[in-house]
Amino acid sequence: MVPVKKDDDDTFSGDKIFVTKEGLKKLVEELDHLKKVRRQEVAQRLKEAISYGDLSENAEYEEAKNEQAFVEGRVLELEQKIKNAEIISEKKASSLSGKSVNIGSTVTVRNKTDRDDPEQYTIVGSTEADPMEHKISNESPIGKALLGSQKGDNLEVQTPAGMLRYEVLKVA
Repeated sequence: MVPVKKDDDDTFSGDKIFVTKEGLKKLVEELDHLKKVRRQEVAQRLKEAISYGDLSENAEYEEAKNEQAFVEGRVLELEQKIKNAEIISEKKASSLSGKSVNIGSTVTVRNKTDRDDPEQYTIVGSTEADPMEHKISNESPIGKALLGSQKGDNLEVQTPAGMLRYEVLKVA
């Protein structure tokens, strides 16, 4: 069977999801919580709502059904991500250290357009991206541009904020 690829979301495709060991552990923990705790909580809410009678005008029942649909959808999404997970090898990333940027690399760059102070980013898979922690996705405009670059490279990146120029200062 060939996996179906959705338009803007590769959640249900056969594409690999790049994650660290820590990221995969978080996905597995969330899935476990949904299956063992949230499902039971929602089932209890449904049971209680059904006991109120007349389901056609029962807001609690509708809300519980919607929550059940959300939980089941998230379970399917997490199972697919875990199934397609590819662990970013820290050894592999560090053995390439100083050469070129790969997923798992930590990169120090300077935004030459805005003349900002240097910033350090870790390139991660989209599942673990967290700009507040300086973890950027390999699928983001800057992440894509950085992949394969080396110390000293100057890059022009088309971002939602416009064209930005970056200099790669360090690859670790």
